[in-house]
Amino acid sequence: MPIMCLIYGINYLDKTTISYASIMGLKTDLKLKGDDYQWLGSMFYFGYLAFEWPTSRLLQRLPLAKYSSFNVIMWGIVLTLFAATFNFAGALTVRFFLGVFESAVTPGFALFTSQWYTKYEQGTRTGIWFSFNGVGQIVGGLVAYGIARGAADGGVAIASWKIVFLVFGLLTAGLGVIFLFIMPDNQLNARWLSKEDRVLAIARVRVNQQGIGNKHWKLYQLKEAFLDPLTWAFVLYALIADIPNGGISNFFSQLIVSFGYTPIQSLLYGTPGGAVEVIALIVSGYIGDRLRRRVLVSMVGLSIALLGIILIVALPLENKKGRLAGYYLTQASPTPFVAILSLISTNIAGYTKKTTILMMYLVCYCIGNIIGPQTFRPSAAPRY
Repeated sequence: MPIMCLIYGINYLDKTTISYASIMGLKTDLKLKGDDYQWLGSMFYFGYLAFEWPTSRLLQRLPLAKYSSFNVIMWGIVLTLFAATFNFAGALTVRFFLGVFESAVTPGFALFTSQWYTKYEQGTRTGIWFSFNGVGQIVGGLVAYGIARGAADGGVAIASWKIVFLVFGLLTAGLGVIFLFIMPDNQLNARWLSKEDRVLAIARVRVNQQGIGNKHWKLYQLKEAFLDPLTWAFVLYALIADIPNGGISNFFSQLIVSFGYTPIQSLLYGTPGGAVEVIALIVSGYIGDRLRRRVLVSMVGLSIALLGIILIVALPLENKKGRLAGYYLTQASPTPFVAILSLISTNIAGYTKKTTILMMYLVCYCIGNIIGPQTFRPSAAPRY
């Protein structure tokens, strides 16, 4: 769990580093015009979408931990390359390949969770590692603030936004190497367990009736996935819910600036939103598992997020503190997304069916996140 949490925290940082950079000079240095920035936000998910089906097959066919580690290392290397871009086309290319390599992370982690934990533990565990998106937002905001403040006070040899990409990219690649040596593909090759404990680790998840990973692709399970009505309920939610997610995750720094704060202040004031996400996900996962009502409990987080959106929309422009508080509340919104993700890993037996539904769920997640940045039109500022 600790290494999964660290990797997933970095996962959020890598996707949203562009939001920090957008108010640190990136737009000027890359000569972005019109809706160029919106397309940079969406392009990440075009890469994610393009590779989601191949990566779901590779997650089943290849050793799970080794393939996941390869993707983590590669996405760290690609992120550092953003510092070498000097125009819109180069940035667009980097964002596409960043999505390609990150497409293995969430489905891979859902499979790890289903391998190692009983179905009564998986909601809490999924909530814990997913909550490190919030930890990533806190750390990322503080690091970006420190870099921006240092650049303003003492000057730097390269643009401060490039330093942010280099720091987070190198950190990701380094953690990917650690992940490669620590994370086992399954209980059978966990070096840190004795032979007896490996047997026990498999025996304790027998209650799931799902096995620990079958490498054979089964056509009948593919058909089951497409004919199951719950599959379409899951993917419809992912599509709709991730339209606002795609907008806010790419524009939250600019959104805070639009409330009336300075760019440097926005880096710092964005961090409490991460704490809201951490608390909401862990509490929702734990209570959902205890009551065995994950979806129902997760609706509380979504209701809090809706209240936050109402505050941002309804409060007058001059009430910047109230609108900032509204933004913080929106960060409770991932609770249903994570609850459904845990249901896919818990309630769906058959490795082919599970990976297929995960793929479909995340494809619609991508489509929603592609649409989201396009809803933030430059002409609509500051109300958006």
